[in-house]
Amino acid sequence: MIGRLRGELLEKHPPQLVIDVSGVGYEVDASMNTFYQLPEVGRQVTLFTHMVVREDAQLLYGFYDRTERSLFRTLIKINGVGPKLALTILSGISVNEFVQSVQHQDTAALVRLPGVGKKTAERLIIEMKDKLQDFHFSDVDEFTLTDGLGPVASGPVTDNRAEAESALVALGYKPVQATKSIAQAEKSNPGASSEELIRAALKSMVQG
Repeated sequence: MIGRLRGELLEKHPPQLVIDVSGVGYEVDASMNTFYQLPEVGRQVTLFTHMVVREDAQLLYGFYDRTERSLFRTLIKINGVGPKLALTILSGISVNEFVQSVQHQDTAALVRLPGVGKKTAERLIIEMKDKLQDFHFSDVDEFTLTDGLGPVASGPVTDNRAEAESALVALGYKPVQATKSIAQAEKSNPGASSEELIRAALKSMVQG
């Protein structure tokens, strides 16, 4: 099993990225919370990974720190929560916010995430409550979504918009919802990068 990757960040196309490790390019799916922490393309990066082996594929999921990976591994043990939904949850809500939602039994915050209905939200709260006691959240503040946006991107706005919409669809949002939320985010943050648009759109949908 591959538990960690360290190498050059070759590509960033949320929620997927490619890391060159000694000449081998590893395709990795990462949560948006992890994407916000990544350096620019061409820089060195270290990710903690979880490998899923299926009959038709071998998939790698990457995380900026062990805390998020541990939460991912706990989530996929919950009935009805697979790797894709777990990644969607960790993209739409921070580790800290998820913990608070479980502790406060806030099903409303969870059902705003795509793929999480009322029954799934209730199951997450019931089954995760005891499991969260084993976690050490020393780094959770790194993943809290903020109002501040990073530097303006240099790429074309249309490309940023298309990439942002594609990322939301890959995370489980409906195309119409993705287009609408990204358009609103772009209106509020003209010239923003695709990652900044995704961040703003996710925050608006989850907190709305």
